[in-house]
Amino acid sequence: MHVDEFFQNLWQDYIRIAPAAKVLHDKVTERGEQIHNDHVAFRTYDIAPINLDALEKHVLSVGYQRYAPYEFKEKKLRAYGYIHPEGKPRIFLSELETGKFSPELQETVKGLCQQVDPKRVEQIDVMWAGRLWDPVPYATYQRLLEESEYAAWVAAIGIRANHFTISVNHLKTLPTMDDLLNFVESVGYKLNTSGGRIKGSPEVLLEQGSTLADRVEMEFAGGEKHVIPTCYYEFARRYPDSSGKLYDGFVAASADKIFESTNVKN
Repeated sequence: MHVDEFFQNLWQDYIRIAPAAKVLHDKVTERGEQIHNDHVAFRTYDIAPINLDALEKHVLSVGYQRYAPYEFKEKKLRAYGYIHPEGKPRIFLSELETGKFSPELQETVKGLCQQVDPKRVEQIDVMWAGRLWDPVPYATYQRLLEESEYAAWVAAIGIRANHFTISVNHLKTLPTMDDLLNFVESVGYKLNTSGGRIKGSPEVLLEQGSTLADRVEMEFAGGEKHVIPTCYYEFARRYPDSSGKLYDGFVAASADKIFESTNVKN
């Protein structure tokens, strides 16, 4: 599969589960802007057959290379950033370190992963397949939430792009992060303010901001339906390093706060 087709499929799945992102995308383009995607991110568990290493194969297959590892001690995550030699959007792939949680959470997640056909994971469209297991009981989702919002999100939402990201560097009418965030708020979107409206700074070569996740009705066990946070839209402005090249990585301290865009309590 060509990398452009890969992203087209991710985008179509993303806006199905986060329709507010498409509306915001259109509002920005109505200003005459051409939106460039800075990066997409994925969430998964560290258990086969859907662990980071298994999903990474698809990222590598469309031309990406590992760029840098990241660790999130508080949220108990490990991750890698990936870059493409042709300047395609960056990719951020993370997994939950389930062994650092309670036996109950470990057993719940293991049960979900055991339902996944390894052959299904070998197909590249697993990256936008969504939930690969039976719907979990809503009570199970709530119990997971008590320990890890990330664990609960994956259980309910599955494997798909968690967010797309508007590159502020490419905007003409909204050239700063403040400009873009003010516009986003002016058209009715709430921002993730954990760690501040803007996470990061020119000093760390990256500024990030994001909306709060869209809220969409999802199916749980027994046909029960509940409205929960799904995906969000992120914004990134990159700064040049000492060589004059735009920074390609991520800032763990900022990303840690961006993760909270899907927090149920928001």
